[in-house]
Amino acid sequence: MKHYIIRRFVFLIPLVLGVVTLVFLIIRLVPGDPVEIMLGEQASMADRAQLRRDLGLDKPYLKQYQDFLVDLGKGRLGRSITLYPGQPVIKLLSQRYPFTLELAVLSMAIALLIALPLGIVSALRPNSWIDQFSLTLSLFGISIPNFWLGPMLIIIFCYRWVWLPMPSQGGWLTVILPAVTLGLGMSSVLIRMTRCSFLETIRLPFMKTARAKGLSSRTIYLKHGLRNALNPIITILGLQFGVLLAGAVITETVFAWPGIGYLVIEAIRARDYPIVQGCILVISLTYVLVNLVTDLMYQWVDPRVSLS
Repeated sequence: MKHYIIRRFVFLIPLVLGVVTLVFLIIRLVPGDPVEIMLGEQASMADRAQLRRDLGLDKPYLKQYQDFLVDLGKGRLGRSITLYPGQPVIKLLSQRYPFTLELAVLSMAIALLIALPLGIVSALRPNSWIDQFSLTLSLFGISIPNFWLGPMLIIIFCYRWVWLPMPSQGGWLTVILPAVTLGLGMSSVLIRMTRCSFLETIRLPFMKTARAKGLSSRTIYLKHGLRNALNPIITILGLQFGVLLAGAVITETVFAWPGIGYLVIEAIRARDYPIVQGCILVISLTYVLVNLVTDLMYQWVDPRVSLS
């Protein structure tokens, strides 16, 4: 296990370097002049030249890349130009990331609370009414987009029934609706995955052996069955959690939730080149780290899995 972790971290270095390089190239090689995009066509030549020097875009690409790596190693991602003038990008990201983390964790909890019970019961009683209900619920959840579900929840719970505050009012209750919006969408995929994985597991010979030993149904299904069915579920959870931590752009924008996803949209609207670059870098590195944690969880859940 230790050797595997060390190897993964060693392999992680070129992967992270590749991600950093790709982010650097995408931002600079995208069609159009970023300086002209930020300042507009009416800006004077002096203003354009000054901003180009401030961003380091007047240097050769190789020198820009070298400076980018040096600044990144020192924890510097530049400063905001138009959205929050003069503010360090790393400070803005550190302020927004906890909000995205809070939303991701709560959304994941909601998805698991819905998906695991329904998936397990559906597997234990295939073709029953609860199985049909869970599969129908899953189909609706997959079909309904977040940009429609979010506003509908706001209309129902904030306008019509006034059970929750409007997103613009602030407070801890404002996280409930975006978390429910994301959690329902995630649970749709997890219900089907849990059902399929658990249904396959309970038909394996070791489950029959557990029954022959006289173990209780709770021990058989939760201790032996669920744990052996978790690996495919963990794969989906890792991918979904990576999406959430990277910033659920649409949902955060609908609810004006001050996370990474909403910051990306704000920066694009304000044409703030350094913030967009910083957000893309954080999103990319988040996927890399979440995939690493997901791989390490496989053996923790099922010791039979060989990581070597």
